[in-house]
Parts: sequence; structure tokens; C-alpha cells
Amino acid sequence: MLVHICCSVDSHFFLQKLQLQFPNEPLIGFFYDPNIHPYSEYQLRLLDVQRSCQKLGIPLHVGDYDYEGWLNAVRGLEQEPEKGKRCNVCFDNRLETTALKALDIGEKTITTTLLTSPKKSIESLQKSLLEIVKKYDLNMVAPDFRKGGGTNEQFSMAKEANLYHQDYCGCLFALHVQRDQQHRLQDELSSPMPFHILPSSIEERIALYKEVITCEQQQIPFRLVREKFLNYRLQRAWVKTNTKEVIPSYFLFYSHFKKELIKGKVEYVSEGKGYFSKEEVLFLSLELFNTLTQNTYQNVKEMLVYPPSVEVEIMCRKALFDSFLFSSSPIIVLDKVDLGHYEIYAISKTYQDIRENLALIR
Repeated sequence: MLVHICCSVDSHFFLQKLQLQFPNEPLIGFFYDPNIHPYSEYQLRLLDVQRSCQKLGIPLHVGDYDYEGWLNAVRGLEQEPEKGKRCNVCFDNRLETTALKALDIGEKTITTTLLTSPKKSIESLQKSLLEIVKKYDLNMVAPDFRKGGGTNEQFSMAKEANLYHQDYCGCLFALHVQRDQQHRLQDELSSPMPFHILPSSIEERIALYKEVITCEQQQIPFRLVREKFLNYRLQRAWVKTNTKEVIPSYFLFYSHFKKELIKGKVEYVSEGKGYFSKEEVLFLSLELFNTLTQNTYQNVKEMLVYPPSVEVEIMCRKALFDSFLFSSSPIIVLDKVDLGHYEIYAISKTYQDIRENLALIR
């Protein structure tokens, strides 16, 4: 039986239920989800599906990430609600490719772990499966493992296995609606600078789950623990001199601004620090930043291409503000800090967030 897999939380439960229901039927997984956006989220979900399948001894095939093809398939349905027409087209798109894969490898029966997802309509999935198997002369299996407390069992099983539990279906349009309803920043759509891993970003989660895999391979006991914290994203920023020239500038993490555009002047400079007349802005010379963080940047342009880690930026902030209080004053690194007028444009967001941490059990 070829089992289309959407994510590890659904598949880990669904595959084990199938193994019990069909003990003599070899199961083969097929990860085909070009709807998942962004691509880094796709990579994260695939990583965890591979981990789950390895735990269960299920061979896994991986389909192409045909995102443009998926977008063309759902064109005109962008505003459809969850469980609406767009979802039906998405089912057809993924299940038809699953059927073609089954024919390619000689399997005669298909099913999908989407049947386990509480956010999906079982009736719509069963209808889509039926149409696909009739078209390609295949068989289908469409069990309802949600009933009788199945969903609670599924989530309990996922927690016990330390699986990645995503908090949106996968597609761009569902993400947009869900984040608007939650009044949350769509930070999944933010692209960090090269080599810069931001807190609670998809890239941070990928690094975390690679650590999880290492711990499991080395049989190191661990747990995943959740942490509430104040997150931050700088969405756009620049600094201009009084001649309206944009100059290279680097805004440190947690640099928060009330207004998008502020005009003022550096009133005095002391030991590489320039004190701005508005919004508690502190300009920092690159030389001082290097000294405080033990870096060797030659210029701010190099810093922008190869940015320091968030940990280093916060370390610099703590060195500048020796206080038990949390500092969100804007700190901007320039090649050289001079007296005079500056214009600062910045869009920044601070917001409550949750991240996972790896806790080793000693």
C-alpha cells in the first residue's frame, strides 16, 4: 500500500494504525506536498517525516517540490476558506501524483495521512480518493482513525515521540488567514540575512531537530521543552546623513522604534558611542562593536553580508547597558560615528512568541 504523507504528526499515528489494521500489508510512504510554503518549512517537515518513518521501519519515497505547479492548480481559489474549494483541488493535486507514483512502483492501493488531520474534511478526502482510484484503476483505503479519542491519542503519541508539531496547515493562503486571526506577525515569510538564524525561525527549528536526530542516534535521553519569550523582527531599515546619502548601517537585535521615520542629530560622541537626540538611539562605531564582541569586521558592509549571531548581538547590548532591565533601545552600528544630523527609517516588530529547546536528561 502506498501511503501519501503530509506531516509526521499525522503519519506517525496513521501508519501505526494501518500496521495494526493491515498486518500483512507492506506499507510504503510517499511525501508529496508542494503546497507547503516556504521551502524551508517543507524541508523541516520532510526531515521529521524521514525521522518518523525510520522509527517505524517504513520505506519512504519523496516527490518533487513542484510549488509553481501547485500554485497554478489553485489559481483563483486564493481567498477560499480552510476546508473549501482550494483544499479540494489541493487534495486532487497530491493524490493524483500519489496514484501515478503507485503505478510507477507497482502498488495497487493508496491512502493518505490527511485523513487524520483535524483540519481536513474526511468526506472531501474520501470523495477525492474515490475519483482518483477510479481514474487509474487502483484501490483505496480511507479509515477514520479520528473517532473514539483517536485525535487525542495522535497528539499524545506525537508528543511522546518528540515530533515537530507545526501550527498551520502548510500553504501560503492558510498561513495568511491564520496569522491574521491570531493577530500575529507572519514571520515564516521573513527571509533572514545570509547565515543568520533568528529565534523561533524555521531555520532554528531545523537546527533543533537535527540535534534531536543526533541525540536519538546516540541514545542520549532528552526532552523538548517550550519557552515563552519576546521575539523581534526588523523588517526594513536604513540610515541617511544630512546629505540624504544612505550609508551602511547594522541594526542590532531588539532595536525597537515607535515611529518608522525619525530625524535628529548625534549630539555628542564618547568612546565610539554617538548619542542621538530622539528615540534613545545609540550609534556605535564598528571599532567599538568589534572590541565588545571580539570580532574583526573590516566594514559594516561585511557585517551585513556575514552578520553576527543573535547571541553576539545581545551580548553587545548587555555590555553597553549594564542593567538588570531588558533593553530595547535602538543600537545602530556605523563604520564611523560623527556629530551631525541623521535620518533613520525602520520598521520593527516585537511580539510574544514560543520556541522549543532541547533539554538533556542527566
